[in-house]
Amino acid sequence: MMTVLHVSAVKNWGGGENHIENLCFELKATQPDVKNIVLCVENGLFHSRLMKTEISYETAPLAYNLDLRYSKRIITLCKEKKVDIIHIHDPSAIALCIIADKFHNLPPFVFSKKTSFPIKKKRLTLFKYNYFKIKKIICVSNETKRVTAESITDKKKLLTIYHGTNLKNKSAETSYLLREKLAIDPARKIIGVIGNHIRAKNFETLIETVNVLINEEKRTDFIFVQIGNFTERTPELLESVKKYNLEKDLVFLGYKPNASNFIPQFDALLVTSQSEGIPQVIFESFYHKKPVISTNVGGIPEIIEDGVNGLLAPKQTPKVLAEKIIHLFDNPELIPKFTIISHEKLSSLYTTSIMAEKTLEQYKKISNGKS
Repeated sequence: MMTVLHVSAVKNWGGGENHIENLCFELKATQPDVKNIVLCVENGLFHSRLMKTEISYETAPLAYNLDLRYSKRIITLCKEKKVDIIHIHDPSAIALCIIADKFHNLPPFVFSKKTSFPIKKKRLTLFKYNYFKIKKIICVSNETKRVTAESITDKKKLLTIYHGTNLKNKSAETSYLLREKLAIDPARKIIGVIGNHIRAKNFETLIETVNVLINEEKRTDFIFVQIGNFTERTPELLESVKKYNLEKDLVFLGYKPNASNFIPQFDALLVTSQSEGIPQVIFESFYHKKPVISTNVGGIPEIIEDGVNGLLAPKQTPKVLAEKIIHLFDNPELIPKFTIISHEKLSSLYTTSIMAEKTLEQYKKISNGKS
């Protein structure tokens, strides 16, 4: 029996938390001798989500970044549950685990690097990412691995494991239908956008892209529907929508549970990010056979080849993104071509069962002292 403690210090819900869920589900289904426990922030969105699952979880308060109560909970769980490996899922959690390790000798760490943000060259930040207890750094893409390697002393710790998606738990069930709820004309194509209102998603480019299509190109056949948590950035985004008179063309729905269930109602997915690992929503769109138009950031070009199974544009280029959207729908024969190739790639390369198998292999190596 192996016990793995998954540590998350994220208060919202996003692709990283979805990865934890998928990993725990897959390991439970295929590896009954591996016990997974998730430690999450008390009363956060991830906590609310885990309450509705069969995943074993614990909570701890996190009023500020280095809340010692959280580190104390890590220590307690390691003692009580006889934890063999700590899998850390975000940068804030690394610091909390290191603090805990200073008070009690914790088991070895694995860290999942889920974004392609460069690691800041600050002394304490470099110390954190190079901490000796971190035996493996699992990167979500080769680009993430390349960027991370610039700041990691022992490059042998780095490897790439794509997160993929769970082929067994897909659903198209939603609380309402977008076309009915928003009274969308049948002639208009729904371009879906999923992501929280954070800097990396660059929804400023989304708004500029819609402006190009609606106000400059005078296209009346598109409507954009965005799903994701509102943040302190939201008021400014809404003000921009109003400034361009796009209220009927770009709708921000806010957080919706199981947002990916809406993908079957999209005619295409749009990703405008300026920084990414690989967005989970792209894998979900592959599954539901919906075409993807995206910026070519992070690991996205590793799974989408422009003109082969999707369309790519440089980041912060709304005119190019608008051209790609027009090109796709003015050439509808491209859609089945793209989606068939993407679905085949997903099934053979990017599933959570493959991800779990490769992750377990690393757990076993570390547990046997072979990392």
